Amino acid sequence: MSTGQALRAAAEPHVAGDRIPGLVALAARGGDVHAAALGTLTAGEDRPVQRDSLFRIASVTKPITGAATLALIAEGLLGLDEPVGRLLPELTSRRVLRRMDGPLDDTVPARREITVRDLLTFTFGFGFAQEMFVAEQPWPVMAAESELGLATLGWPDAGRQPGPDEWIAGLGSLPLLAQPGERWMYNTGASVLGVLLARAAGMPYGEVLRTRLFEPLGMRDTAFWTADTGRLSTAYRAGEGGALEVWDEPGGLWAAPRAFDDGAAGLVSTADDLLAFGRMLLHGGRPVLPEDAAAAMLTDQLTEGQLQDGGLGPPMAKGDSWSFCQAVHADGTAGWDGGFGTSFVIDPARNLAVIILTQRAFDGPVLPAVHRDVRAAVLAG
Repeated sequence: MSTGQALRAAAEPHVAGDRIPGLVALAARGGDVHAAALGTLTAGEDRPVQRDSLFRIASVTKPITGAATLALIAEGLLGLDEPVGRLLPELTSRRVLRRMDGPLDDTVPARREITVRDLLTFTFGFGFAQEMFVAEQPWPVMAAESELGLATLGWPDAGRQPGPDEWIAGLGSLPLLAQPGERWMYNTGASVLGVLLARAAGMPYGEVLRTRLFEPLGMRDTAFWTADTGRLSTAYRAGEGGALEVWDEPGGLWAAPRAFDDGAAGLVSTADDLLAFGRMLLHGGRPVLPEDAAAAMLTDQLTEGQLQDGGLGPPMAKGDSWSFCQAVHADGTAGWDGGFGTSFVIDPARNLAVIILTQRAFDGPVLPAVHRDVRAAVLAG
């Protein structure tokens, strides 16, 4: 069985209107590219998914934000170990909670300033911590974050987030959960980077991505919104009893510009655009990053203490770690997954990229079966 046949055979059993209405799966080894487009953009309708269909890629946005940061560092607009206060004064002289679940006024001074590296490695002191999701009562910092509409400690809520200046001011009004550089915490670092890069380049974050990455790489369909809603899949998540319910329609949140271009989860894209991004990393960063910057994105960037104290949780297996805004895995692969139903992984040893795009939100932290099955079929080929 060819790679293309294996890819389609692995994906087909998962595609059904009551499970995954439609998907695009793509595998590329060098110049050998195979893709399967299955199902429909909306359950119960007859618009078929095409190879160039658009999907909200959620946290697959994060590696793109990491690469954009390294591009501005290469331009000299930022320093990797520079404190962020020059451009983000809202994040200087931070206070840190004595206990992550404690009252907001029970704090100590931060031992040092937050750096660009801290944001890239998700170790700046704020973000998802496993403990907050098993607590009997919501932590005070979670309640305050929700009231500010930051949408960075839970399910993405692009409709609530304020503009970048108000967003970063809101974050700066909250204490950190941990000392800068102390432990890994998911998500928020990439959102902060979007604000930082916009200020460093003197333009909206979407323009930073367009000029530094998307145009040079030919990623013509990747953006924070699309007017071409006829190509955009309806987004679903599990409702009562596990039945699918519509979460966002093609004419919904991604059909017009929003107040906040979220560097953690905001982009729409296509399989071929993400392949262009993956090939850039596989080919030494050309033409947008220096070779050493591309190599850094494929290299573990956490210290043993950050990894141990961070508790990367169920999405990460033993031996896995984190680089700059994406995971590096024990098997030599790198990439990340998006909770709206997307995954992106590259294997430098095989010169391989595997991209799976659905719009069926994950039910939990474990990668859904369709993603695991397609990857396994491709790797066995």
